Amino acid sequence: MLYGAECWPTKRRHVQQLSVAEMRMLRWFCGHTRRDRVRNEVIRDRVGVAPIEKKLTQHRLRWFGHVQRMPPEAPVRNGVLERVDNVKRGRGRPKLTWDESVKRDLKDWIISKEIALDRSTWRLAINVPEP
Repeated sequence: MLYGAECWPTKRRHVQQLSVAEMRMLRWFCGHTRRDRVRNEVIRDRVGVAPIEKKLTQHRLRWFGHVQRMPPEAPVRNGVLERVDNVKRGRGRPKLTWDESVKRDLKDWIISKEIALDRSTWRLAINVPEP
């Protein structure tokens, strides 16, 4: 598992590019082209695959639960969850941090971060079922 790559938030542009590439592959599996005008939902149901955006969120939350269950003195937990607040950020819109994207995911999925301490409950809460 790549621990470093998991810590950066995913940009919307990258998620869009991934979903386009995924749909290309799924269409290819089914033997369709865009010219056939078959809806994405129909192809997803036929193949039985969940949207990649939900899967990315699931993996981000799975990593968050893993980090939450680590002891407080673990180097990953110190580096990821405890940021220094007095660092001067540049002008303009602040960059989206990993913990901010996790907070947004928790809010969107209506999950509290306290249940991450119980692994089995956490896995059930963040599971994305395949259609």
